[in-house]
Amino acid sequence: MNLLKRETLSRRTLLRGLGTVMSVPWLEAMGPVTAWSAEAKAGTVAPCRMAFLYVPNGVNMADWTPAEDGVLRSLPPTLEPLAALREEILVLSGLTADGARPHGDGGGDHARALSSFLTGAHPHKTDGLQIRNGISVDQVAAAQVGNRTRLGSLEIGGEAGAMAGNCDSGYSCVYSSTMAWRSATQPLPKEVNPKLVFERLFGSGQSAEKGRREAMRRSILDYVREDAQDLTRRLGAGDARKLDEYFTAVREIELRIEQAAKLPPVTVPEYAVPAGIPASYEEHLRILCDLMVLAFQTDVTRVSTFVLANEGSNRPYPFAGASEGHHDLSHHGGDAAKQAKLRQINLFHMKQFAYLLGKLASVREGDGTLLDHSMIAYGSAIADGNAHNHEDLPVLLAGRGCGTILPGRHLRYGKETPIANLWVSMLRRMEVTAEKLGDSTGTLPGLEKA
Repeated sequence: MNLLKRETLSRRTLLRGLGTVMSVPWLEAMGPVTAWSAEAKAGTVAPCRMAFLYVPNGVNMADWTPAEDGVLRSLPPTLEPLAALREEILVLSGLTADGARPHGDGGGDHARALSSFLTGAHPHKTDGLQIRNGISVDQVAAAQVGNRTRLGSLEIGGEAGAMAGNCDSGYSCVYSSTMAWRSATQPLPKEVNPKLVFERLFGSGQSAEKGRREAMRRSILDYVREDAQDLTRRLGAGDARKLDEYFTAVREIELRIEQAAKLPPVTVPEYAVPAGIPASYEEHLRILCDLMVLAFQTDVTRVSTFVLANEGSNRPYPFAGASEGHHDLSHHGGDAAKQAKLRQINLFHMKQFAYLLGKLASVREGDGTLLDHSMIAYGSAIADGNAHNHEDLPVLLAGRGCGTILPGRHLRYGKETPIANLWVSMLRRMEVTAEKLGDSTGTLPGLEKA
């Protein structure tokens, strides 16, 4: 038996030599892998990560829902790409996004679906500037744990979307293209260009260029502040308040820049810098998956959102056997041919999710994997695209949450159980203080080990 006392290393241990500073991967000497805890905050155990992936227009539920509750002994057709990862997922049935329902506002299910998915709120119907929603679960987490990483959160997506205009029955385009909300009036746009995502995560790799860019950013912030002081004198109370909210956001960016300067440098991984947005949609999504994995692996961030396509998207999928638009096919009206093509689109999306989970599972970290130390939610706030219903949603949760989740099961919850209860449960596993989120009524039982 080895009686030598092992030295405990900090998670932020760096290698130094000849002017080079290099991060190191997770080592056993950094301590045991356990759930997120006070020890994790000190850097002695693996941190827990969380990510949220969204698919639009609902799914073909008959091909999604497992036949039996309890242990996942087999998978329905749409989930078959996850066969090799069956013991790493939870299928959660019965969850509801009540905020996506009309509540007297008429049409606009698609806009309400995406904007309410992570907020549990009912967005204010407007196609103008008076947008109002709720804070999303990712930003609740980022506000409390984001100061431990270079980026508080990462927002990415496979389809660009407008931040203004009328996109769905009188709802602003921001609602149907944005999942992350820092506050009720501050949506966080997603980045769809892999090259820009890479630069945001790791920089351009050229220190002189990076220095010029940061200096320019500071000078722009100063200029905006000075210019706004003159402008404020000519504004009414309402506009002055909005400008104050804007400057609060600017100040938060400044503080993040200052915080980032105090953290150890991040080693740029051995990964070819993306040239831009690939012509292939599948390649586009997979590069974004790779970048999310790298962001978690290098601890650049622990929180991410990924919108595979905007809600209501009518993108065709000819490479998957569906040349018609996705939204058009989702209104299948019971037509078997349309449902078959919709099934192929659902399968395509699920293959990308399987790819992401496979990459996370391939990264060793301590006595587990990156997937073991993550919680990856996947789903939609529309169940059947033809019915536009928002109950019994298609929702998956992958990963073990640093040992606090027992996957490999199908759990069915009671009617009208808020999906926000799942988000609160995930926040608790990040040790984020959040008694309530949107319409949540508590936490989801049964996720943990028996």
